[in-house]
Amino acid sequence: MTTVIAFIFMFGLLVFIHEWGHLIFAKRAGMLAREFAIGFGPKIFAFTRNETVYTIRLLPVGGYVRVAGEDPEIIELKPGYHVGLEFNEEGKVNRIIVNNKSKHPHARVVEIEYADLDHRLVIEGYEPDDHDERLRFEVDPKAFFVMDERETQIAPYDRQFASKSVGKRAMQLFAGPMMNFILAMVIFFILGIIQGAPVDEAQMGTILEDKPAAQAGIQENDEIIRIGDTPVSTWEEFTTIVRGNPGQELNVVVQRDGEQVPLTVTPDAVEVEGVEGPETIGQIGVHQAYEKSLFGTLKYGVVQTFDTTKLILTNLGMLITGQVPIDMLSGPVGIYDATDQVVQTGFMNFLLWTAILSINLGIVNLVPLPALDGGRLLFVGIEAVRGKPIAPEKEGIFHFVGFALLMLLMIVVTWNDIQRLFL
Repeated sequence: MTTVIAFIFMFGLLVFIHEWGHLIFAKRAGMLAREFAIGFGPKIFAFTRNETVYTIRLLPVGGYVRVAGEDPEIIELKPGYHVGLEFNEEGKVNRIIVNNKSKHPHARVVEIEYADLDHRLVIEGYEPDDHDERLRFEVDPKAFFVMDERETQIAPYDRQFASKSVGKRAMQLFAGPMMNFILAMVIFFILGIIQGAPVDEAQMGTILEDKPAAQAGIQENDEIIRIGDTPVSTWEEFTTIVRGNPGQELNVVVQRDGEQVPLTVTPDAVEVEGVEGPETIGQIGVHQAYEKSLFGTLKYGVVQTFDTTKLILTNLGMLITGQVPIDMLSGPVGIYDATDQVVQTGFMNFLLWTAILSINLGIVNLVPLPALDGGRLLFVGIEAVRGKPIAPEKEGIFHFVGFALLMLLMIVVTWNDIQRLFL
C-alpha cells in the first residue's frame, strides 16, 4: 500500500507540475485554457474555475491542457440553423442554445443567416417565420454554446493558440518541460537542506566499518590530497582512481587537522552492472562529506539537475544510436516496480528518484517527436524560419500518426516490463 500511495503521489506531482506550466503560460499569453486534466479517459472528478475545467480522469498515463483552437468541440453555426439566444444586461448574446430549446423558454429563437464568432462576434438571421427583417446580434466574447445542456465557452480568435506570436506559443509549449526541471532543482534543494550538500573536495564523510578505508585508518573529515603521484582535489577525481583500481594497493595522503598523513588502502573488487554488461570496480567503503549552507545547497540543486540531465541525454543518445537496446526502456509498470524498490530504501531516496523522473519527463517531452511538446515546438520553429505556419491539416496528420506510433511503443515497453517481472 505504501508503494501505491508513493507512486500515485509521485505520478500526480510530476504530471501536475508539467501541465501547470502549460496552463500558466497559456493564461499569461491570453489563451483560453478549456481544460486542465490529470490522466486520460472518463472523468472521475471535475470543477470549473476561471474559465478552465479541472479534471481527474480514470487512466493515469499522463495529462494535458486543452487550449482553444486545438479542440474539436466548437460548434459551427451554419446558415439555416435554428438556435436560441439569451442575452446579458448589455444586450449581447451570452448563451447560444443549440438544441433542446424547449427547455429554455426565455431564449429568442432565430434562423442563422450569418455568424462570425472568431473576429466580428456577430450573429445575423431572421425570425423563423419572418424573413422580411434581417436581425443582427452582438455576441459577448465570453458567451457559451449550450448543447445537450452542457456549456462550452466560445473562443474569439485572439483567445486561440494560433493567434499568438511564435514566441508566446513556443513558451507555452516549453513551459511544461521547464517546470519539470525546476521541480527537480527544488527537490535537490530540499535534499540539500535536510542532509546537506556534498562538498566538492575529496573529504570523507561516514566511514563504513570493516571496509578497506576503516582498516587503512582513514577517518571522517579526512581530505584526500594525493593518491600515488597524482594530486587529488575533487571527490570525482578521488572516486575515479579508486573505482579504476580494484584490488590494487594505493598509497594515499590525507589532510588531517592541518597535517599530511600517509596511508595505504586496497579497494575491494566489486562487480556491478554497467552499460555494456557486468564490470568490476574498486570500493573502499566511504561516503562523501556534506555541508549545510545556503549557497552550497543552491549550487547542489543546480549542479545535480545539470549532471542528471547530461546523464539522461547521454543514455538517450546511446538508445537512438543502438548502443543500448530498447529492452532498457521502462514504461509505467517498470517505473512502478522501480519505485517499489526505491521506497523500501527510505524517503530520501524516494525524493531523489522523483527528481530524476521529473528531469526524465522534461527531456522526453522535448524530443522532437509527434504529439510531444518537442514535436509541436518543431513546427513552431519551422514556422519561425519560413515565415508562415504549416497547414493545420498536415500538422494534424503528422501528430496523429506519431501518437499512434508512440502508443505502439508504449505497448511494447509495457510488455517488456511485464516479462521482466513475471517471466
